[in-house]
Amino acid sequence: MKTLVVYLMSGSQTPELATAAVEGGADIVELGFPFSDPLADGPVIRRAAERALREGMRTHACLECLERTHELVPDVPLVPMTYAALLEAYGWERFATDARDAGASSLIVADLPAGECPELKRIQLVAPTSTDARLRIAADETDGWLYLVTVTGTTGARADLSPALAGLVTRARAVTDSPLYAGFGISTPDHARAAAELADGIVVGSRAVEVAEEGPEALRAYVRMLREAVDSVAAN
Repeated sequence: MKTLVVYLMSGSQTPELATAAVEGGADIVELGFPFSDPLADGPVIRRAAERALREGMRTHACLECLERTHELVPDVPLVPMTYAALLEAYGWERFATDARDAGASSLIVADLPAGECPELKRIQLVAPTSTDARLRIAADETDGWLYLVTVTGTTGARADLSPALAGLVTRARAVTDSPLYAGFGISTPDHARAAAELADGIVVGSRAVEVAEEGPEALRAYVRMLREAVDSVAAN
């Protein structure tokens, strides 16, 4: 069975939105911790981060959001996704401990390269531009699964699935048995199906954040469409 990961920005409504995503078929939920200079994020997630910051979603509030989400979906892995500067300000060990205590199953630090701060257990990201050496380091250090960034650039919906994904999957499978989940640029059921044919799972972010603005019911229906697309691959 292929894995479906849905990204949502932390906010006052996020626990309920995460519940809707899980009801729609999400296996894992990423919770964005907003940062003022999110280099890896495209315009949709940047705007969501700006709204969250205006709402007062600082680190402590995001951890409370994580805890409440965990209360609502206790059996679903929750993965905070943020940036190194936030952890630096909060305290690396303190953040790891507090996130785990709040219900995090792992962690993603978008701008912390593999090989740096190896004591911080986290899901590693690799991209088509990653060297073989960097890919091996990431594969060795990753926590549970390896995040395949399908494109060179920021997050955001795109017209077509990146043609670079197939080659990245081949290179990653040569160095690890960890599950490979593909993200960045996946927004439609067709994208989801195509990516799931290559990888072990998919991650959907920007489009999920857009749909979440319409409320839990719209998000539930959108995730259900993605679930059906992914499951159609697993059934073949």
